[in-house]
Amino acid sequence: MENKQIGHVLKYYRKAKNLTVSNVSEYLSEKNFPAAPKTIYGWENGHSQPNTETLLLLCNLYEIEDILYAFGYGKVPSADPVHLTSHEEELIRQYRKHPELQSAIDKILDIN
Repeated sequence: MENKQIGHVLKYYRKAKNLTVSNVSEYLSEKNFPAAPKTIYGWENGHSQPNTETLLLLCNLYEIEDILYAFGYGKVPSADPVHLTSHEEELIRQYRKHPELQSAIDKILDIN
């Protein structure tokens, strides 16, 4: 995977969790993996990438459960990747649990 793709994923999840680069820097420092905000911007812009331990800490902070999927492994690459938040995943689980409501939900969302 290219650095730019890794950076795009990291930036997406950071923003999805409403975290600032300073928040991430503080979190990494607390975990004894200090990284200046400038370094984090470098990762997100594809100029460099975090080491394995730091990447795993970021995935933990961003609540990325399926790391391989999030970074595009194990699936056909898509031009427009979809990254689900934990809330969106729960919506899908509940939708699947209630087939009796699916047609009504589809109608409300105007899904054919």
